[in-house]
Amino acid sequence: MRMKLGKRTLIILGVAVVVMVALALAFGGGPDAPNVQTEDVGQNRIVETVIASGRIQPEVEVKISAEVSGQLIELPVREGDRVTAGQLLARINPDIFESRLSQAKAALDNAKSNRATASARLAQSKAAFSAAQLAFRRNQDLYDKGVLSAADFEQAEVAFQSAEADLEAAEQNVRSGGFSIRSAEAAVKEAEDNLRRTVILSPQSGTVTALVKEEGEGVQGIGSFQGEVIMNVSELGAMEVDVEVNESDIVKVELGDTARIEVDAYTERMFLGVVTEIGNTALNATGAARLSLESVTNFSVKVRILSGGHSDLSAGKDSTWTPFRPGMSATVDIETEVKAQVLTVPIKAVTTRPDTSDNSTESQLCVFLLEDGKALRYNIQTGIQDNANIEVLNSLPEGAKVITGPYDLLSRRLQDGDAVGSSEGELNSVSRPGISASISVN
Repeated sequence: MRMKLGKRTLIILGVAVVVMVALALAFGGGPDAPNVQTEDVGQNRIVETVIASGRIQPEVEVKISAEVSGQLIELPVREGDRVTAGQLLARINPDIFESRLSQAKAALDNAKSNRATASARLAQSKAAFSAAQLAFRRNQDLYDKGVLSAADFEQAEVAFQSAEADLEAAEQNVRSGGFSIRSAEAAVKEAEDNLRRTVILSPQSGTVTALVKEEGEGVQGIGSFQGEVIMNVSELGAMEVDVEVNESDIVKVELGDTARIEVDAYTERMFLGVVTEIGNTALNATGAARLSLESVTNFSVKVRILSGGHSDLSAGKDSTWTPFRPGMSATVDIETEVKAQVLTVPIKAVTTRPDTSDNSTESQLCVFLLEDGKALRYNIQTGIQDNANIEVLNSLPEGAKVITGPYDLLSRRLQDGDAVGSSEGELNSVSRPGISASISVN
């Protein structure tokens, strides 16, 4: 009896094991099949963006530099003051320039006096020349008639030539006096200009955004080197963000592209902008950096901040007030291309595998779709992308589920046709490998 009961128990246990294995294979993907995450393939709107960081600055900013050297004796403005075109910004000590102007005017008067003397000398030379010319002609007639000796004629001829040379010299002196006058007049004009440059007026209306010098300090004027900057006058009504865009992205950016601007000073708020300027030359294309091939190549892109996006912040403020200050940090998302209702897959679902066509050794972009418990490879061609999705240019099966993870499995180990289990499907009523079970035997 015990022998029969033992055989019956073994048979029942064997049947139970076979059933459990069959159920596991049918619903669990096999005892070694990994679980994967999936998402639906669908139509989505994609906005391709280029992200760059930079600083806010006025669109129009003038650096006020000294044109002449000297000491600042008057500085009637302070940083943050509003100024108008033609308003006094600074005054440089004019004493030395007034002295130089007086010297230049004295030199001009002296040149005019010298020319007057030369003109009088010219008149005398003309008179002497006329007298010498008449005497020479009379002596020549007498010499031709044999009345005058050769020695006397030669003396008369020398006197005539001397008078002619004196006349030419006098004419040259008058001409030289004219040149001296013009040179002295130019010196006077230069001295007047330098004196005028001691008074620095604002070239435009705006706000003093930086005051580099203080009253009493000396400044270096424009000469062999660039003049020292005294202050900056900026028009804060129009602000922009100057960002650096990498060379791999600059080809996507175009004038007029819409941009979304995030300013560090205003958290959880986005401002609108538009691309107004794109640099044609890389920022490191000149100087010593030009020789380094390892340096990062960036291009300057300027994005105007549209006033309509922050009108609420300016409510109740003066018309010249702005919520932005030069030097504020900002991050810009430039929308380079927008496509509506295109076939997309998550970026994390795209991977690479060796290209099997024509024994190629290159890699091919692909995705794996979950079909009937298996991962099937589909080679794809891609278009634009955003932060989450990427456009697929070729077709994929309708209603397909694309495998998005785990990353290690998708990026290296998963192969075409591998059996997998989906983490989205829950088989609550099915026994799985590793679940303990008890069997009662009657």
